[in-house]
Amino acid sequence: MITNEQLKARADKVFVATYARFPAAMIKGDGCRLWDADGREYLDFLSGIAVCALGHCHPAVTAAICRQAAELVHVSNLYYTEPQTRLAELLVANSFADKVFLANSGAEANEAAIKLARIHAGEGRYQVISLAGSFHGRTLATVAATGQTRFHKGFDPLPEGFVHAPFGDLAAIEELIGDQTCAVLCEPLQGEGGVRPLEAAYLQGIRELCTRHGLTLIFDEVQTGIGRTGTLFAYHQMGIQPDIMTVAKALGNGLPIGAMLTTDAIAAAFTPGTHASTFGGNPVVAAAAVASLEIILAEGFLPGVRRRGMYFQTQLQQLAARFPDLAEGVRGLGMILGLVLTEKGVALGSDIVKKMFERGFLCNFAGNVALRFVPPLIVSEEEIDCFIAALADLLAEY
Repeated sequence: MITNEQLKARADKVFVATYARFPAAMIKGDGCRLWDADGREYLDFLSGIAVCALGHCHPAVTAAICRQAAELVHVSNLYYTEPQTRLAELLVANSFADKVFLANSGAEANEAAIKLARIHAGEGRYQVISLAGSFHGRTLATVAATGQTRFHKGFDPLPEGFVHAPFGDLAAIEELIGDQTCAVLCEPLQGEGGVRPLEAAYLQGIRELCTRHGLTLIFDEVQTGIGRTGTLFAYHQMGIQPDIMTVAKALGNGLPIGAMLTTDAIAAAFTPGTHASTFGGNPVVAAAAVASLEIILAEGFLPGVRRRGMYFQTQLQQLAARFPDLAEGVRGLGMILGLVLTEKGVALGSDIVKKMFERGFLCNFAGNVALRFVPPLIVSEEEIDCFIAALADLLAEY
């Protein structure tokens, strides 16, 4: 049997050091639990960063993967396949969209959205406005769209055509709109920016600006989509709809997939040869996504997410009230929640995450401001209680 330390030593010799990894090699997952090579158990409130919405190794998803892998793994998008067609049908039937483009990640989906917005707008209109605090991916274009300078360092010159408006300032967005502007890109809730929701009225104002100025409104729902906020997509709670939307993360419950959704009128700007993805909509991954969506869309599932999300939020609010020197409040939607830390708490944020890991509980520190919790959507109240108790014990030590 291999140990954590043995696998860590092997991995560190061969991987580019782009991750600050915890000293654990995860070898097994089941529901909301993970086990490492040393046999230690963890309660997972990170879900692969909002990916494993149905928990680890969900039986229905596993069965769908195995069935499809035994039938057809890959043929390229020069041909039709049933799993990706079924997936696109489900996405269209349950959103504003008429058309879907399938990719392999959230960054790829956002790249497709940016390209589509530009080609749809026509020559000379290429500028995309995004928000301070946003995160849209790690490719050069999506890094340029990301409104956090720490992600830009070392990669100049970044692609042109991206500007960032201050968070929450509608007038600032309007001031940035010019003859070259083609789109506004935003997340309904900034996950990497510190679990920071955008108020419905603010999003409605952005929608009105885009409509008035003939701009494409792009919602990045890579982290908020597929049930994470308690509705299939966060925009369902906002009283508006975008022109383009991107999703990924939870869509494949752990398998790599992204999707860009849009209307017929906008999709018409993409024709054969304008955009493509070799692996986008791979049959095995699409089958996993279909299985995941069918479970999430089943009667009672999303109301259960909302109910348990409210329970979790209440427990976190009570925790914040117990430790006002460390936490100043709770924010988020559904099952993406953040414990916002005070100045003293922020200084301890990374250490809190490390010590929770050492005690067998997984979460992370987002935006240098909040502890972020994105457990599987199937998490039970008992598991929430267990996590809260561990966090309370740790905060009491501080």
